[in-house]
Amino acid sequence: MRHYLALELAIVTAFTGVTAAPVVSTPTTTVFSEPTGLPSPYAISHHNVTTHGPYTVPATTTGAISTDILAPSIAPAPPPPQIVEYPADGKLHGAQPMPYTPSGGIGTNGSLPIYKVATDFDYQSIALALYHEWIELDLFHWGLATFSEEDFDKYGIGAEDRFLLQHMADQEIGHASVLANMLGPSAPKQCTYNYPVSNVREYIDFNQKLTRWAEAGVYGFLPHLNSGPAAQMLLQSITVEARQQMVFRQFGGMFPMPEWHTPGIPQSWAWTLLAPYIASCPENQTRLIWQNFPSLYILNQPNPARINGADVWGETTTGWSNTLSTKDIPEDELCINSDETGVNCEAAISRNRSLPLSYPGREVFLRWDPPGHLVGPNSSYVTTTNVQEPRFALWLSQLNVTYTPLLNVSLEDRTAYTIQPNVSTWLNDPAVNGTMFLAITDEDLFVTPYNVTMVNPHVAALAVYQAG
Repeated sequence: MRHYLALELAIVTAFTGVTAAPVVSTPTTTVFSEPTGLPSPYAISHHNVTTHGPYTVPATTTGAISTDILAPSIAPAPPPPQIVEYPADGKLHGAQPMPYTPSGGIGTNGSLPIYKVATDFDYQSIALALYHEWIELDLFHWGLATFSEEDFDKYGIGAEDRFLLQHMADQEIGHASVLANMLGPSAPKQCTYNYPVSNVREYIDFNQKLTRWAEAGVYGFLPHLNSGPAAQMLLQSITVEARQQMVFRQFGGMFPMPEWHTPGIPQSWAWTLLAPYIASCPENQTRLIWQNFPSLYILNQPNPARINGADVWGETTTGWSNTLSTKDIPEDELCINSDETGVNCEAAISRNRSLPLSYPGREVFLRWDPPGHLVGPNSSYVTTTNVQEPRFALWLSQLNVTYTPLLNVSLEDRTAYTIQPNVSTWLNDPAVNGTMFLAITDEDLFVTPYNVTMVNPHVAALAVYQAG
């Protein structure tokens, strides 16, 4: 073997004092083994691209599933005493269960991990995540099948970039398989979809928004799951989704990660943002418990396709996601047509745009739908809210929930505006940044990243805001 030959040469050289010429060995495969079998009984059945378009048949079932409801909202309670009382002084305060292991932790007592859901909360949360994996599997493949190579090339998304998109689509097979197996035979199946895009730039924007709310939706419930093993498996999928979201920002010629922290959102927020783009699902599809809020339209939603993305009005293709539209934008106002550094927005590892998409003090104009709209699979879910008169805009990003007053509110027209706040998470880290979330509420309820769901009874409508 070459390894031994090189060793013998070194020994001879050491004893004779002769300087030998270096030997460059060519790696060869010396051991052959049969590849391990694929877990075919566990890999989920799927189609790369399903049918697309709106659902037009009247629904036979409507509304979220429900059981006995104990209260209209959950009352606040004091924090757990063991957390308040723990001294956090860097010293050990309990016996070690084994060497090099401190006392405490969850699921650390040696019990066998079972990778399945343990409660209704677990089931409904992971089923929601599976709905997201299904749409991403279809959406990523659909773009490659729908738009030409020339369409992608126009935005600097070349052959190698398209292979990355194909790879990300294939990743969703593994993600969907993991979640479906933890849910069991009743796991939600793949559906058909209706996307609010007509060209590559709109497609990329919808992708970067969808992957953001899907990612944030998991962060919102992950620490609350009863099944730690299920949470572990989901965590190892959602970290890949975070990378996908950044890639789509790069494909869109945006700064890849402007925020220092990624927010978590409640399950009902994620389901609200997802459901409108699911056209139909198979018969006997597992239904979800989560609320669908009315759509919030950001009338001057910042448009990353523009040279001056903040100077905009009515350039979205839909509510909820508020996906950008390139329709009717003059060619000389599209950043993709500029060669100037700081203006051009061709796909790249990073872009540092000279003009910000948004800024503190910016007037943000809003319109919202009333409740009662049919949305989601087979138009079988209904938008609902308890709010009679919205009074605040809720800005959710990074570690912050910030409220600003709604101004010039018209309940008849369901319109208002608010002022983008000047608030930072840390010094030099504006809280309102990146792809984030905007809701309107009737109360400025104090919530933190771990209990954002407490605000749901006060939400009137919901949107994705493109702050940066």
